[in-house]
Amino acid sequence: MISYPLAVGHTATRVLEAGSGGKVVVLIHGTGGRADRWVRNIDAVASSGLHVYAVDLPGHGFASKGEGIDCSVPAYARFIAEFMDAMQIAKATIVGTSLGGHAVARFALDHPERVDGLVLVGSMGLVPIGDEARARVQAGANNQSREGVATKFRRVIHDAALVTPEMEEEEFRVNNSAGAKESFATLGRYVAERLDQDVVGADLARLDKPVLLVWGDEDKTVPPATGEQARAALSNSRLVRLAGAAHTAYFERPDDFNRILVDFVAGKGAQHQAPGVTWK
Repeated sequence: MISYPLAVGHTATRVLEAGSGGKVVVLIHGTGGRADRWVRNIDAVASSGLHVYAVDLPGHGFASKGEGIDCSVPAYARFIAEFMDAMQIAKATIVGTSLGGHAVARFALDHPERVDGLVLVGSMGLVPIGDEARARVQAGANNQSREGVATKFRRVIHDAALVTPEMEEEEFRVNNSAGAKESFATLGRYVAERLDQDVVGADLARLDKPVLLVWGDEDKTVPPATGEQARAALSNSRLVRLAGAAHTAYFERPDDFNRILVDFVAGKGAQHQAPGVTWK
């Protein structure tokens, strides 16, 4: 895996890349995250013969941050298109988690010709989440204190042993870097005021692309019931639930997730069977 800066339009960002070959996978993180959220997936997925990219969204990680940066689902969808243009990626399997799932779903609806398949991990944006949940997400985005970071990790990762002091310290420093406060405030306002206006679940039902829904059974941020509801509404989808994982199933159960993703790209569907892996 290599890491490098990249200019995407007027936005600076950071890219993680591994592998080569004709089939491409693009990984998009969620609120408060960054490209290296996928560190347990990138090399493993690339080793199967795929070309894998992860990128920092505007306002996050090492990307441009501060006043004037548009932090919203429509803006992130446009950024994904511009990133693929910059990397000369004609078509890819697009993977998004949490708010990143919402963004890649919007991208797929806007550019279906550039999508081989769609993977949504604990995704927002499939159904309205309501005033209370939107306010909770806004509060979390705006609380990047050490205690706020620790609280977030306890919520999104089921097994506390996976969270190290180094992870918490890095999260605190990156999410308190120059411009981060302003970008998280912008994103928080978007979530509180407009997120539910941009839901895409009904539109996805008309997307003629395979959709894989991945949910941790312990997800308290976007409950598994949302995944079940999406599975029932999307005839072109399959749902896989992973036991012992919360909101970051790709990080908490990487071996299963990586195999499932590689199979999906290869068109093998629900081939992977293992303890704690349930297909619907």
